[in-house]
Amino acid sequence: MINIVLPVDFGDKTEQLVDGAVKFAKQLNGRIFLIHVAPSDIGFAIGDMGYQYFPEVEANEIREELVQLNKIEQRIIAHDVDCEHLLKQGIAKDTILEYARAKNADYIVMGSHGRSGIYDVFIGSLTKGLTKDSHVPVLVLPIHD
Repeated sequence: MINIVLPVDFGDKTEQLVDGAVKFAKQLNGRIFLIHVAPSDIGFAIGDMGYQYFPEVEANEIREELVQLNKIEQRIIAHDVDCEHLLKQGIAKDTILEYARAKNADYIVMGSHGRSGIYDVFIGSLTKGLTKDSHVPVLVLPIHD
C-alpha cells in the first residue's frame, strides 16, 4: 500500500486539497496520513506587559483544530480510503518531514493555493522547503477558485 502524507492548514481550499488527495490515493491504492502543524506560540500574546502566555487559549485552539482534523479524517474514510491523523505543534516543514519519515511515506501531497501577499509567501516557502528537503516526492496539486 502507498503511504501519502497530507498536511492541512484548515484554509478555505482545504476541501479541494483533500478531494485531490483522495483521488490520488484511490488511483494508487494508498492510505492517507493527515497532519496539521499548529504553531508553538499559539497561546502567546503581546500586550502592555510584554509577552504573556495564556494556556487556556492554547488548549481551546488545539481542541478546535483537533475537531476539524477529525472531521477531515472521517470525510476521507467515507471515500473508502484508510486514514489516520496527527496534530502536533512545531515548525511546519520539520514536523511534516519527520512525520513522513515515521510513516514511511511514498508521497507528500500539498496544494498550490494561488494566493498573493504574505500567505502566498509562507505557503510558497513551506512547499519549497518540503520539495528541497524531502526524501520522497512532493506532489503539488493545483487548487483554484
